[in-house]
This record gives sequence, C-alpha cells and structure tokens, in this order.
Amino acid sequence: MSVSRVCIGLLRPATRLVRAEARLSSAFIKCNQVEHRERFSVPAPTFNLSLRNYSSKEPMNLKSIAERVILVLNLYDKVDPEKLTLESHFFKDLGLDSLDHVEVILSMEDEFGFEIPDDHGEKLLTPAQIVRYVADHEDIYH
Repeated sequence: MSVSRVCIGLLRPATRLVRAEARLSSAFIKCNQVEHRERFSVPAPTFNLSLRNYSSKEPMNLKSIAERVILVLNLYDKVDPEKLTLESHFFKDLGLDSLDHVEVILSMEDEFGFEIPDDHGEKLLTPAQIVRYVADHEDIYH
C-alpha cells in the first residue's frame, strides 16, 4: 500500500467530519435567519423559570457515609483492601506515610464536597474518625 493511499485513508474521516460540521453550521445560520425574520412577526415564547427543579444533596446517614469512605479508600492504590476496616489506623495498620495521609484527606474532600482544614485532617487517622467528622459537618447523628 502506498503512502498516498494511507494518507488519503486517514484524511477521509476528517473530511467527513468537516463536511458534517459545515452542514451543521449552515443549518444553524439558516435557523438564525428564519428566527430573525420571525422575531418581528411572532411573539417570542415565554418561559416560566419558577418551574425549574434543582437537585439537592442525596440524604446521608452514618452507614452511607461509612460505605463511601471505605469505597474511596479501596480505590486508593496503596491501601490493602484485606486490611481495611473502619478501625484501621492509616499509619500503623495500613502502612501509609504522611503524604499518603494527605492524599486520603484530599480524596475525602473531593468525595464529600467540602474542605477539611489541615489541623483537622491531621487528627483523622482512621476511617471511623473520617466518618464521624463528615457526619458532624453535615449534621447527621443517626
């Protein structure tokens, strides 16, 4: 197979994409032209913004928080899932160092959507302590 055939074969999908993009942009221009013509003859539709539904946080309890903490820790490469329990100490039982501990706390911040101050994060040395901290932060007591 010659080099020119390979190059043409590689360019075909790209040219198809360019053609499709050109069709979409010309259709968009046509829609905008029609919209501008109709704007003066047809009143614009009104939208009732009060009907918008915003999602809220999913309800949490101690069990769901514990499951999420364990899931995040299981996804962390340096944590052995066989040694992991709620009472496992990050340094003594799981063999993590201080940098790993910081990464775990950052992962928990990402998971639960709030910042854990450094002085608080230093004291969270077991998954159970993290569960209690998150529950206290979210005002969950059951």
